[in-house]
Amino acid sequence: MTADRQSASRGPSDADAGVWQGQTVARRFVAPDGTVVLVGRTAHDNDILTFKLASQNDFWFHVAGETGSHVVARNPQGLHRLPRDTQRFAAALAARYSKARRGGQVTVHMTHVREVKKPRGFPAGKVTLARYESIRVIPSREGNA
Repeated sequence: MTADRQSASRGPSDADAGVWQGQTVARRFVAPDGTVVLVGRTAHDNDILTFKLASQNDFWFHVAGETGSHVVARNPQGLHRLPRDTQRFAAALAARYSKARRGGQVTVHMTHVREVKKPRGFPAGKVTLARYESIRVIPSREGNA
């Protein structure tokens, strides 16, 4: 059996549910405006979320200067910019699911998925950003995300 056939036989993928080939690779949250926000579980899952599940127009978030989950805000409407409350919601999740979660205000980078690159040889979860904006947020708690 070829690798393509093996991949196809593993199970269905559902980007809005954070499922890739039958495996859950992301936690799923819904922002107050209804936007689906996905949070990677492991470094390997971060790669799958960013480079397999997410579309190029989705928004991508990651805490600055620390390890943490990749966060993707789905963007099926192809918006150029997310509503401010949705940006803050997704950024607070990126801060929460990072090593910086206990430190007051945290800087989070935000960009479109198309601006996220993985150079050859980089370890799982590590990426570079062509362009991004920075947002300062307080990490979300269990009850507010």
